[in-house]
Amino acid sequence: MEFESIEKKYSGKFIHYYNATYKTALGNTKVYEMISRNGSIQGIEDIRSDKCDAVVLIIHTPDHSKILLNHEFRMAVGGVAVNFPAGLVDPGETPETAAARELWEETGLKLEKIEEILPASFSGVGITNERSCCVIGTATGDFTPSTSDEEEITAGWYSKEEVREMLKDTNFAARTQAYCYWWCK
Repeated sequence: MEFESIEKKYSGKFIHYYNATYKTALGNTKVYEMISRNGSIQGIEDIRSDKCDAVVLIIHTPDHSKILLNHEFRMAVGGVAVNFPAGLVDPGETPETAAARELWEETGLKLEKIEEILPASFSGVGITNERSCCVIGTATGDFTPSTSDEEEITAGWYSKEEVREMLKDTNFAARTQAYCYWWCK
């Protein structure tokens, strides 16, 4: 692959749409449509950013008997999908502070303990260079509605048996489905 150029086609509030042009191994020219959180990509080095754009929260009860899952309306799928709490890292935030804020905003729970933060990984390699850090830990408290009127979220604790049943016929985000499958085994 030989990168040639990138052109911004559109900027929205949260994402920017680009056409990246490159030569394939066989010498063909390809225009690749992609989106990014970065609104000022100029070249391949900007595409390759290591920045943690968002956090994904893999949260359990303190005794690890249940996992936290959100049932959230997502316009991009035209309905409700099961997902981990997640959100963008705001300017000046660390993944740790973003995780605590997002957890509270989406569920009302308090992040009790961070057990591990995985290195940033790609959220959707087929369409974006966005990178998310998975924050693994425990939480306590009582559920409250999302603090945002733009989010329709019902959060809850689920046992392994409940998750096994959900995996049979529930719409999951891929990363959540993969982790839940592993967790139930």
